[in-house]
Amino acid sequence: MALQITVFSDSHGRHDEVEIPGGDILIFAGDMTDCRHEHDLAGFNRFLRRLPHRYKVVIGGNHDHLLADNPVLGRSLLSEAIYLQDEMVVIGGITIYGSPWQPLFNSRACDAFALPRGRALQEKWRMIPHGIDILVTHAPPAGVLDRDGPVAHGCTDLARAVAAVRPRYHVFGHIHANHGTICRQGMMAINCNVQAGNGRLRPALSFPCTVGRV
Repeated sequence: MALQITVFSDSHGRHDEVEIPGGDILIFAGDMTDCRHEHDLAGFNRFLRRLPHRYKVVIGGNHDHLLADNPVLGRSLLSEAIYLQDEMVVIGGITIYGSPWQPLFNSRACDAFALPRGRALQEKWRMIPHGIDILVTHAPPAGVLDRDGPVAHGCTDLARAVAAVRPRYHVFGHIHANHGTICRQGMMAINCNVQAGNGRLRPALSFPCTVGRV
């Protein structure tokens, strides 16, 4: 049996404009708005309510400040979602782990869930359990769909953690200049951000995930 998984990230307040295929599970990999106020999260929750997917899984990103500053309040406002912050959920036999952290980006970037490279991020990635089907992070791992022009922004320690844990799918966003999927050593890496540049939005991505490892 396979469940259809729909994934996107980095809507930055324009989620109503994104073409979203149907499916069994919707996964949002962070940056719903420049999220500092309760009405931002409430609006995203109303958007989720209108979608047909039975399950909706959400993590935060570097723009989602309220989720970082007050996760209890944020979780209560996302009543239509399963909100994951260094947590795992099992849906229909598929295990999904979500983590919102990323390396500090630059002096101009929003810095919710941003940590210095090195020990602080290593401690977060060590929490990722083995045996999961889908890993959801906001940040990409180093060397995988992580380049913005000549600069690669992925996390080396996340890349090491992914290689050790070996999820079947790794879903992330954050870097708008890259998008799509890469299959490496039996794992599918998916940068699902929808920001195509010049005001254009990409559609959400979709893939089938079988129940149980094959």
